[in-house]
Amino acid sequence: MTKFADEVLIEVASGSGGNGCVAFRREKYVPRGGPSGGDGGRGGGVVFVVRRNLRTLAHLRYKQSFKAENGHDGEGSARYGRNGADIIIPLPPGSMIRDADTGTLVRDFGKHGEDFVFLKGGNGGWGNIHFKSSVNQAPRKALPGKSGAAARLRVELQLIADIGFVGFPNAGKSSLLDRYTNARPKIAPYPFTTKIPNLGILTIDDQDIILADIPGLIEGASSGQGLGIRFLKHISRTAALAFLIDLSEDNYLDAFDVLYKELAAFSDELVHKPRLLIGAKLDLEGTTECFERFKAKYITEETLGISVFSGEGIVELGERLARLAESRHDEVVEEMET
Repeated sequence: MTKFADEVLIEVASGSGGNGCVAFRREKYVPRGGPSGGDGGRGGGVVFVVRRNLRTLAHLRYKQSFKAENGHDGEGSARYGRNGADIIIPLPPGSMIRDADTGTLVRDFGKHGEDFVFLKGGNGGWGNIHFKSSVNQAPRKALPGKSGAAARLRVELQLIADIGFVGFPNAGKSSLLDRYTNARPKIAPYPFTTKIPNLGILTIDDQDIILADIPGLIEGASSGQGLGIRFLKHISRTAALAFLIDLSEDNYLDAFDVLYKELAAFSDELVHKPRLLIGAKLDLEGTTECFERFKAKYITEETLGISVFSGEGIVELGERLARLAESRHDEVVEEMET
């Protein structure tokens, strides 16, 4: 089983240019043939490309050093060396590359989805064909190829999703994702079943909505407790948040306050995203009354009650998630227009 990887250090290097050639014409009946040394080829570059089928950086954990091909040397008869092949490094959407030493952001592939040439290869050296002059008909001078460049990078992944599910362990996030999509996350009746973020696609009419199930938070998560803090960065790109509250738990009335506090401690931006409060597990005894008390406490918040088991509220929730996701699409359009 491939482990989830959301941060990795890599070393990259572009190729050096090929050397220029010193050569002379040696054809029959041309006793004093001039220079014919060709130029060296250009070194290959380092190119990052976005692959929509990738979801983690696991492939970079097994190969952490990437070097493009050097350019080939020039040859006689004015033959130029072949250019070196680029090294292609695939990344999932939502990746960022930073300088490993300074932390400076180099590229954010959440905003720019196109291919990105990070390092160009070195130029090839000139052959002696370039150095012929009226006073030097047989130059024995050629230039070496330029060296390539190298860098150490930290690659980070922030999953791109429309809606992020937030809640305590065993609140029902994975069950809801399984109900809406074919993501098939691991589901079991004990805390911390979800060890990695799961993505799924909910289709409403012609609209595809990407849902993210983030490992459960616990009180104190913002200071490093539990599993959820490591993955909070993955909901920073979401259009909206859906807070799942387990109505069968004793702390259901205070659960949202605790979750809100942990998100605010991690990032003020997260608590200002559009949000929806979901009271889960309405099929269990006594939870209907609990949901009424929950709605009364958070009267200024939008709340919905659901049961994944019975299907109560599932259709209505899906429609509401679709409307929330539209805000992300509008934001993308605005960015493109500016």
